Amino acid sequence: MSGLEDGPVIRVENVSRWYGEVIGLNDVSVDIGPGITGLLGPNGAGKSSLLRILSGELRPSSGRVTVLGERPFANPRLHQYLGYCPEGDRFFDRYRARDFLVHLLRLSGFGRSDARQRADQALYEVGMTTAAETRLGACSKGMRQRIKLAQAIAHDPALLLLDEPLSGLDPLARHATQDLIRRRAEAGAAVVVSSHVLHEVEALTTTIVTLHEGRIVASGEMSEIRDELDHRLLESKEESS
Repeated sequence: MSGLEDGPVIRVENVSRWYGEVIGLNDVSVDIGPGITGLLGPNGAGKSSLLRILSGELRPSSGRVTVLGERPFANPRLHQYLGYCPEGDRFFDRYRARDFLVHLLRLSGFGRSDARQRADQALYEVGMTTAAETRLGACSKGMRQRIKLAQAIAHDPALLLLDEPLSGLDPLARHATQDLIRRRAEAGAAVVVSSHVLHEVEALTTTIVTLHEGRIVASGEMSEIRDELDHRLLESKEESS
């Protein structure tokens, strides 16, 4: 397994993904390095498709992807280094919050005592200690969102993939989650955060990858992206005049 210092954490080369006749991603190429990278775009832009490919949940229809130096699809060994917080809920509602995390950690190979300690620590980090014995089916959307984040961080992954992690959170929980993401990055994890809200991404990082209709329209520092988008807008106006 390559370390974060050995080059790009993520390399995406000419990746496309289609669902029947629907194109989710169209010839996407990008390198993503350490720190926090924002994945910005409207709903339906392809952000979730890209994150699902990076997590190994989906196989690209064409192109090549490496995550921490390895191919992610059907690669269980990579999962111990990767934390994924999906946009949708995929819970067993009969589980209590702590038991859910312990179960996932046990499946990942942790012993019972270590899994329980890690579950409790993750619940503490996301502000859900008092809900540890609450059944998932009784949790609000915001609570479920934080439990999803807890399962992504419980095993201290080198890479976090967070799909709309602030969705459904109240202002206090949103602020606390942003602080948690920053702390994880400061501790050495690489983090990719998707959002359709510009100011949420800007509050976390200046390194942005912008997607629209399955294509990358700009990537780099926010100041460079703004200049590039302004330039394209000016060219478009000149062509139409």
